[in-house]
Amino acid sequence: MARPETTVGQVLLDRIEAQAVVLAGLDDAVRADAPDAVHRMRVACRRLRSALRTFRRLLAPGATDALVADLRWLGAALGRARDREVLAERLAARARELPAACGPERVADTLEQWGEAEYRRVWPEVVAALDSPRRRALATALTTLLADPPLRPRAARAAAPELSRIAAHEQRRTAERLRLALAADPAHRDRALHEVRKAAKRARYAGETAALAVGPAAECYTERMKAVQELLGEHQDAVVAAAALADRAAEGGEPFAYGVLYAGQLAEAEAARARLTQVWADAAKRKLTRFG
Repeated sequence: MARPETTVGQVLLDRIEAQAVVLAGLDDAVRADAPDAVHRMRVACRRLRSALRTFRRLLAPGATDALVADLRWLGAALGRARDREVLAERLAARARELPAACGPERVADTLEQWGEAEYRRVWPEVVAALDSPRRRALATALTTLLADPPLRPRAARAAAPELSRIAAHEQRRTAERLRLALAADPAHRDRALHEVRKAAKRARYAGETAALAVGPAAECYTERMKAVQELLGEHQDAVVAAAALADRAAEGGEPFAYGVLYAGQLAEAEAARARLTQVWADAAKRKLTRFG
């Protein structure tokens, strides 16, 4: 449980400072294309942006709008490379599970080469973003925010009750998006489920922030929201992979093998959807947001 003197504003600033340190420490590793560096920097951008949006009522109106936009921009620049890397790894792994008649190793090698070419094609965008004035402005804005936080009076409230309220709000927000997704027609269902995933991720990050102050109670909430996010991440990855395979098959190469892989990705997406109701039931319990 949080100490009585801990304010929700201090919890937010601690979260921002920790993630700002992670972000600043990864520049050299990303430029060197070190393993997992792009992913870790992208996650730091997401956590920072999520904190600023989720806890925006603690901050002066408009004070962090530009910073949020810059974090979204940097995350997107990193994502174009990271998404291609993850997609190629997924497809190559599935290709190696194909029947021998499909030539699994040949197909996997072809997909890995395609993924590497795509990654290298967009890699200059990552370096350009890191070297840009906008990236330097982002770092300066984080330093300024921490040195002179634009906190509103409500940031002085005790941490635990406010963190519980915010967690409950994010839980309800995710539930509403899920309701809309389940009612969506098939043509819009995948996009709607992706929106549920983003809401669950934001709830998860809110739980991570709360855990800094209230510990195990928030950790349980975080784990349940993470399970929803990861399940819907699997669904989204399968949907994206299926679309990529359709494009690759249309271009020739390995149309039969790509067709088998395509069917497999559709099945994986369906399996994820089938599990969603139960996974969400575990995350939707109101008691999860009672942090004390």
